[in-house]
Amino acid sequence: MTQYSSDLLRLLEERGYIHQITDPAGLDALAMKQVVPGYIGFDATAPSLHIGSLVQIMMLRRLQQTGHKPVVVMGGGTTKVGDPSGKDESRKMLTDEDINANIDGIRTVFERLLTFGEGPTDAVMVNNDEWLGKLGYIELLRDVGPHFTINRMLTFDSVKLRLEREQPLTFLEFNYMILQAYDFRELAQRYACRLQMGGSDQWGNIVNGMELGRRMDGTELFGLTTPLLTTADGSKMGKTAAGAVWLNEAQLPSYDFWQYWRNVDDRDVGRFLRLFTDLPLDEIARLESLEGAEINAAKAVLANEVTKLVRGDAAADLAARTAAETFAGGGAGEDLPSLSTGAEGVRIGAALTALGFTASNGEAKRKLAEGAVKLDGETITDPGHLVIALHGTELRLSLGKKKHAILRP
Repeated sequence: MTQYSSDLLRLLEERGYIHQITDPAGLDALAMKQVVPGYIGFDATAPSLHIGSLVQIMMLRRLQQTGHKPVVVMGGGTTKVGDPSGKDESRKMLTDEDINANIDGIRTVFERLLTFGEGPTDAVMVNNDEWLGKLGYIELLRDVGPHFTINRMLTFDSVKLRLEREQPLTFLEFNYMILQAYDFRELAQRYACRLQMGGSDQWGNIVNGMELGRRMDGTELFGLTTPLLTTADGSKMGKTAAGAVWLNEAQLPSYDFWQYWRNVDDRDVGRFLRLFTDLPLDEIARLESLEGAEINAAKAVLANEVTKLVRGDAAADLAARTAAETFAGGGAGEDLPSLSTGAEGVRIGAALTALGFTASNGEAKRKLAEGAVKLDGETITDPGHLVIALHGTELRLSLGKKKHAILRP
């Protein structure tokens, strides 16, 4: 483990955030000398970010915790273009109204995790459409274009992989890296930003921005990336069979959010506690050393702590109480997901898919055939079984030991 002098890099190193730094000694010295404004950009393609973005949000939190200034950049401008990094196809075009509505939704999570204000270490949220939307095309070509070569742009993975797979890469998307580089230069001028952080797939884009700032203004800038975040089984963080694990309540109930963390692989518990909670490292070491059934207690701590940070204390307490009632007491639990059967009823296979317990009716049929589905404690195997919740009654539908829902009239 590298020995750093600054609280910032020491904390990031201890908790497992660092993959690459452009100039570790230079950034370490700068963080010892002054408040470092640092930024991460988030494109507004949906009304919520999912947990794949949570490690980046937590990096901004660590920046603030160590006495530096987080700058949250909402990509109102770049969302109109589309980042080709890690993508196999072009992004759907959104209207200005869609993008602004998405930014409003995304803002709520940052307000829980960061302290905003006018102070030297208070976070600020800015929209890159403020400057990109006013940037003239000829101005961009003349002032910024000479600092990029097509030869080098073609070497970046975001471009190279699409071309190797013979998948379309539009001229619009090809310009994304130029706009992101321009962001860094503009933020350095407007907010004295000296650091850009991001996932490992953003390394090329970050280096581009540093070089542009140096060539145009002579500013020394720094870049830091996090490791690609995968779970112990090798799958991408934040993706499940039922879909993305969204950070906002409107897109995913808090009970389901809590359950995601409660059900992580045993091997991920310590790493996730370091990345996604504020628990002291010695307490995390104790929790990750638990073995056998005791590791479930550590998973419950992980679920509680992350849910508190992202959704608030009340949501975490309710989700934990619902889980305790469901698993230990056999109760229904007031925070379980629910589905209305209506007066006509619903086929049990369709109910499983509608609740997101299964990805398709075909998967629902397989789970039923395996005897994994229970309705009020009774095993059901027929996917055509009609369920009607009568007025004033509730039925509990379970898939395996971990997925439960309430069926109401």
